[in-house]
Amino acid sequence: MQLNGFIYTLPKELKLLIAVFVIVLSIGFFSGLLFVGETSSVDPNGIEEQYLGNEDDENAEVMKFKKSDKEMLSIVHSHILSMSVIFFLLGILISITKLSGKLKLFLMTEPLLSVLLTFGGLFMLWEGIIWMKYIVMISGTLMTLSFTGSVFIILKQLLKKQ
Repeated sequence: MQLNGFIYTLPKELKLLIAVFVIVLSIGFFSGLLFVGETSSVDPNGIEEQYLGNEDDENAEVMKFKKSDKEMLSIVHSHILSMSVIFFLLGILISITKLSGKLKLFLMTEPLLSVLLTFGGLFMLWEGIIWMKYIVMISGTLMTLSFTGSVFIILKQLLKKQ
């Protein structure tokens, strides 16, 4: 079965379902990024402070405490499970788009690897491996770029006639 470009042959109803799904998924994904921006200031030190606390900083505007075992396990567990499903579904949709094999393979696999690096990195940061904050930042950025690129490609090819 030839999958490359299969998206163009889908019936209008299925294309509409996929488009609405991808739009709603994007709203959820990007609202999550807004939350990250509000809680960790989207820089390596902000990430560190969010998970390890800032009790030593007398000038902190908001006092933050180190996450508990239960909080960290809940964050890592729920994010790895939910985001792996999100990126698996996006990967299936990317597999039926018309793209070069290398780009398609990258967009199908990179976000899943970034999920592991991002949330595994947060756990390792919480365990005291401080330099993981940079890995978390880089992998989170790559994950977001892959998500955005995949959504753009899927929506563009859904709206375009072959």
